[in-house]
Order: sequence, then structure tokens, then C-alpha cells
Amino acid sequence: MPKTPGAGRPLASRLRSAKGRSAGSQRWLARQLNDPYVRAAKAQGLRSRAAFKLLELDAKFHLLRPGARVVDLGAAPGGWTQVAARKVGPAGRVVALDLLPMEPVPGAVVLQGDFREAETERQVEEALGGEADLVLSDMAPNTTGHAATDHMRIMALAELALDFALRVLAPGGAFVAKVFQGGAERELLAALKRNFAAVRHAKPPASRKESSELYVVATGFRGGAGARTGGEGAPGAAQT
Repeated sequence: MPKTPGAGRPLASRLRSAKGRSAGSQRWLARQLNDPYVRAAKAQGLRSRAAFKLLELDAKFHLLRPGARVVDLGAAPGGWTQVAARKVGPAGRVVALDLLPMEPVPGAVVLQGDFREAETERQVEEALGGEADLVLSDMAPNTTGHAATDHMRIMALAELALDFALRVLAPGGAFVAKVFQGGAERELLAALKRNFAAVRHAKPPASRKESSELYVVATGFRGGAGARTGGEGAPGAAQT
């Protein structure tokens, strides 16, 4: 398991108040300044503190290996893509996809588009040069502040990501997606258990304690033409 960045160090950075800055803004800036993962990401040239979540998940579940083919959905700003590219090395393939433009990442192919569209899926498969060994999704919708609504929206997004993964994964492959804690996971978990040998939940240390986020980690994709998230004709929910 990667050592917690800055462990054992006092977090004493203080933020001078500034005219026109809201109290909420000041709290956010103070948290960023005092966050060891933020500092470590900057020191290591990583684009986001979220990169450490993938490093910690990989340390626990051994998801990334040299030569693997990886798809990173909702990749911007690119922290997970950086980690994946470094881990799989030059023999591997990493394809990063987002609706937003994203700066290039060494060792990865960066695409802009909607993963629900057939043409975008074709571009991903072409860039991979074969089936994927791992599909990652750190996607989350813009939150509303209403826990039940936010939970339902992220579950719909995770189900869409899974539906994509079932089409592009190679047998034995793995799928990782962010979800929020709540009570509407039954359908997603049922689909995961139908299609993968093992399904587990994890909250990596880099995930803030106050956050309700969890990750579902599914390994040992069974493959097969019948793989899908729901019954015959299962609909795809709109992306949020």
C-alpha cells in the first residue's frame, strides 16, 4: 500500500483572508493547502490528488500490470491516466476519454467524446488495438446537495460505464467505478456479480473521510455474448 503522503508531518499552512473571498472559498483553499495528497501530487507532477486513489486501489487489488490495455472514462484532468500510463509502461495501451478537452498525457491516447456513442466506442477500440484489460471510471455528476438525488445520478452513470465495459473488456478483465454510499446499488451489484468472478467495495485512504464516495472493484470478467447490465433490451440512462 502506498504510504500516505506527508504522514507524520504537521499540517500547519494558514491562509490569509482576502477581500471579496467568501468563507466557503477560504475553507476550500485552506483545505487544499493543508492536504498532503495535494502537495504530493504537485511534487510528483500528477494532475490531481485523485491519482493517489488509483495508486491505492492498485496496491490492494493489483489492477495495473505492464503491457495491459486500459480505458479511463471521464479522464480529465488526467491524474488516473498518468498513473495508468506509468504502470502499464511502453508495452501497454492507455486510452483516456472525456467530454471535455484534456492536455496530452505521455504514454496515453487522449480522445474527446461521449462513450455512449458508437463512433466514440469504435475510436477507443481502434486506439486500444484489441480488447481492454481494465476499464476505469472516476466519473461523477455535478452534485445537487440532495443526497438521494446525487446517489441515483451517480449510480446511473456507473451503470452506463459498466455497460460500456462489458462490450470492450477481454475475458479476465476488470472494472472500477466510483459510486456514492446509499441504497440503490442492487441492480448494479447484480449485474457485476453476473459478469465478474469477484466484486468488492473499497474506500481508498486518499478519499476524504467526509466524502460519501466508494469504489466498486470487479475482477475476473467472465465475457461472453450475453454480458450486459440488464435484461434483453436494457436501456441506457442519460449521462448527467
